[in-house]
Amino acid sequence: MLICGVKVTHDGTVALLDDNRLIGSVEMEKLDNGLRYAELTDLATIERIVRELGYDVRDVEAFVVDGWGYGERRPTVRTGGPDGPVHLPVAPYREAALTDDTAKVWEFDGLPLAGSELKYTSYHHVTGHIYAAYCASPFAAAGEPSFVLVWDGGILPRCYYVRPDGPRVENLGPVLGLIGNIYPTFAMRFPPFRPQDLGGPPERQAFHQLTVPGKVMAYTALGQVRPELCEEFDRIYDTELTVSMAFAATFADRFLERTRTWAYEPSDAMASFQHWVGERLVGALRRVRERAGDRVPNLCLSGGCALNIKWNSAVRRSELFDAVWVPPFPNDSGSALGVACAEMVRRTGTVALDWSVYRGPAMPKPTSVEGYRSDRCTVTDLAEVLHRTGEPVLVLHDRAELGPRALGHRSILAAPTASEMKHRLNSIKKREAYRPVSPICLEDRAQAIFDPGTPDPYMLFEHQIRPDWRARIPAVMHLDGSARLQTVNPRQAPVIAELLARYEQLSGVPVLCNTSANFNGSGFFPDLDSAARWGQVRYIWNDGVLWTREQAAS
Repeated sequence: MLICGVKVTHDGTVALLDDNRLIGSVEMEKLDNGLRYAELTDLATIERIVRELGYDVRDVEAFVVDGWGYGERRPTVRTGGPDGPVHLPVAPYREAALTDDTAKVWEFDGLPLAGSELKYTSYHHVTGHIYAAYCASPFAAAGEPSFVLVWDGGILPRCYYVRPDGPRVENLGPVLGLIGNIYPTFAMRFPPFRPQDLGGPPERQAFHQLTVPGKVMAYTALGQVRPELCEEFDRIYDTELTVSMAFAATFADRFLERTRTWAYEPSDAMASFQHWVGERLVGALRRVRERAGDRVPNLCLSGGCALNIKWNSAVRRSELFDAVWVPPFPNDSGSALGVACAEMVRRTGTVALDWSVYRGPAMPKPTSVEGYRSDRCTVTDLAEVLHRTGEPVLVLHDRAELGPRALGHRSILAAPTASEMKHRLNSIKKREAYRPVSPICLEDRAQAIFDPGTPDPYMLFEHQIRPDWRARIPAVMHLDGSARLQTVNPRQAPVIAELLARYEQLSGVPVLCNTSANFNGSGFFPDLDSAARWGQVRYIWNDGVLWTREQAAS
């Protein structure tokens, strides 16, 4: 059975399932160098993506559209069709009451595709987050139940318990009074994250709530956690909490009013706030566990807030749960897949998804690239290039990654042994100097280098670089000694694992720098021509071929 999931609003995506097998999931930002967080503005793109995945849109048996809307009684999402704007009715963002059926399906018609008006279904946006995390989890694969915490910029952190038998979803309700928008809203009261600092065209201003959190997470390493600031956060939360989107601004304004005569750096405020939120989250989950009864202590984290590696790591360190799982697409890049999984569960009863993180868009095979020569280059040869030249290499391998993290298929890789490499990579990518560069490491070597060094294939937890390795891999060490580690093994990523093994044979270091390959403000490069046009590195490796930029004649 072919199921096509569609996310129209920000992080627009089309996902295609054949029974429980993921054929592909393609975000709009990863087509044609699209802008980050791009919406799906033309329904014809669905036909294009399904065709490029090897299917005909007329063979799709079920279309399902992600829910949306903040409080609207009859929410719609706006996109484009063959005759102009289209307003598609969809399910609400979340349940209206604790007793509502989280897995409820809404049925509609009027989806203009392939010359017809097609029937489609829709699920709560929250439901998509639940199923994206759970169906891709090791718990679903093992037939085990799990708690699922969903937290994004539009909702309070909401806890669910998913049982594979049935299957059924139990709504345990909100666990904390902080809607996820509070994190960027608070940071945007301080430089360098105020709207006037960020700039950008007016039509992109609304996306600051999406772009700021990742930068803030890095920036907090410049600050210190100040207990007196955390105590002030407690007082504001305990005395002025209101459950609304507007509370984020109220909270930030009250903090500024109460501390206007205090001496602290903006980075201290942000570091303290991030720490305080993490402590509140762990406390809330502790109460969940105290009331858990005989529920199995597995936990999935989903929603955009699950991109915060500090909070994820705080939850994991708490040992409240036997295992904590975060998918590589916890934000809305996983929403189309999530609602497709909801439809899969409803129609088939199957809860375990057959998937890989490397089922994003494929790229065309190049024959020539202006200004570059091509040479055959094995993985062993590529390791030699990285070690011998000390130059970064842009790697375009097979299909792109799902979600926002480059995990070796659309990456710039480089030797981590000189601190200057971090500055160089940030410079060529036009990124702020405080931004870290992530390490990619062989899974079986990670614990010797990182603490805890546990397998983390999707770069979603924080690790500390062990003291005896800090001088050996300075380019991947953040300002506070931490690293957003990606581990790889031959089963998950055979080519990258082989590259790391060959590089270790040459250098004694089983680690490389890893950062995404893209134009600033856009998704991953969709093809070799885009990478060459960017032109900030001399070498591009594409599936056994090394493309070398030819030097201009002097």
